[in-house]
Amino acid sequence: MTWRKFSGEVIQTPILEEVEAAIERETNLGNKLKVCIGTDSQVKGSVTDFATVIVFIREQRGAFMFIHQERTSQKMSIKERMLYEVQKSIDIAYKLCDLLDLYDVGLEVHADINTNPMFKSNAALHEAMGYILSMGFVFKAKPEAFASSCCANKIVQ
Repeated sequence: MTWRKFSGEVIQTPILEEVEAAIERETNLGNKLKVCIGTDSQVKGSVTDFATVIVFIREQRGAFMFIHQERTSQKMSIKERMLYEVQKSIDIAYKLCDLLDLYDVGLEVHADINTNPMFKSNAALHEAMGYILSMGFVFKAKPEAFASSCCANKIVQ
C-alpha cells in the first residue's frame, strides 16, 4: 500500500513507522495531536477513485496528512460505495489504534455520509455509524467529517 504526503512525496517506510515518527517529532516540538481518518470516492465514468487520508491535527498549530489512493472499475451502488469507504477508514484506524493509544493521541473515524435524509449517501448512515462505533472508534459524519468530506475529497476531485 503506497502512501504519500500532500506535497506528493512518496512515503518509503511502512505507514505505521511513518505515523510513529510523525507523532514523536510533533510531541518533541510540544504539539498535542489528534488523528482523524477518512475516505472519499469519486465516480469518473467506469472508474471509481478512492482516497484515504490520515489527518494529524496539531492543537492550535494547523495540520498535515498522509494520503493513499486507489482505483477500481467495480460497479457499486451508492450504499455499497459509502460502506466501502468506511471499511477502508476502519482498516487504517485499526492498524493505528494501538500506536495512537500508546502515545495518548485521540482518534476519530470520519464518514463522508450526509446526516440529512435528502441526500443519497444518507442510505448508509446507520450501518456506517454502527460499524464504526462497534469497533470502538469515535464516529463523525457530515458536516463534522472534514477528513473525508474535505481532505480526502480534495484528492479525488
